[in-house]
Amino acid sequence: MAEQPILRAEHLGITFGGLRAVDDFNMTINKGELVGLIGPNGAGKTTVFNLLTGVYKPTDGEFWLDGEKMNGKKTYQVVRAGIARTFQNIRLFKQMTVEENVLVAFNESFSYHMGGAIFRTPRFWREEREMHRKAIDLLRIFKLEGLAQTQAANLPYGAQRKLEIARALATGMKLLLLDEPAAGMNPTETEDLLECINTIRDRFGIAILLIEHDMSLVMNVCQRIQVLDYGRTIASGLPEEIAHNPKVISAYLGSDEDGDDAGETADGGDATAATDGKEEHDA
Repeated sequence: MAEQPILRAEHLGITFGGLRAVDDFNMTINKGELVGLIGPNGAGKTTVFNLLTGVYKPTDGEFWLDGEKMNGKKTYQVVRAGIARTFQNIRLFKQMTVEENVLVAFNESFSYHMGGAIFRTPRFWREEREMHRKAIDLLRIFKLEGLAQTQAANLPYGAQRKLEIARALATGMKLLLLDEPAAGMNPTETEDLLECINTIRDRFGIAILLIEHDMSLVMNVCQRIQVLDYGRTIASGLPEEIAHNPKVISAYLGSDEDGDDAGETADGGDATAATDGKEEHDA
C-alpha cells in the first residue's frame, strides 16, 4: 500500500470579490519531499500559502495534512496539526533572545501546570533543562548556538532568516512552508541557506514547500516544481523540465506565443535565466 502523502490539495480556489486569485489548485507532497512553487509576480503563490495555513478560507476545494482534513481550521489549529511557515518579511520577536524565540515555539511541548511554574517544582526544572537542550541543538544546526543569548534584533539579516526557520522547526511540524527564504540575501548567505535546507530535509525527513524567486536555489534544491500563472497551474515537473518549458518562459517574459520561439529568451537562455531575480508581490 502506497504511503499517504503529507499534503494533498484538491481543486483549491479562492475568490476576492470578482478576482479569482487561485483556481483549481492541485498538489501532493510526500514525506521528506521538497517541492518548489514558482510563478511571475501576482501569480497567487503566497495566496496558496495563506490557504494552507488558515489565513484564508478556500472558496472551493479541500486539502488534507497527513490524512486529516484541514478546511475550516484556524491558524493556530493548523500549526498544532503540523504546518509551519516563514514569511517574505521576517517576523521574529525582535526584543527576545535567539534562544527565547525558539523556546516560544516549544510551548506545546511543555506538560507541567501553572502550579509547577509558580512553585518551581523538580518537574518544572527538568522540563526547562530539556527545552533548553532542544533549543540549543536546533540552533546548532543553523550555527546559531553561539548567539543564543543575543537579542534577535541584533542579528545580521541572514542569521535572522535562519532563526525564523529554526523557530518554525521547533513546532515539530510535518510540513514546512518557506516563503522566499533567500529574499534580501547576498550570494554567500544564499549558499549557506541552501546547505541548511538540505540539512533540514535530510535530518528531519519533513516535507517542504518552497516559494522562491532565486531560480538557482530553486533548481538546485527542489525535487519537483509547480508553476502558477494568474492563479492556475501551467506546468509541473522536474526542475530541468520546468527550466525549458515554453509556457513557463512565456509567463515570465510576457510573450503571447507558446510555440517553439517562446522556448528561448532574447539572449538564448532558458527559464532559469529568465526568472532569476524576480521579486514576489502576491495578493
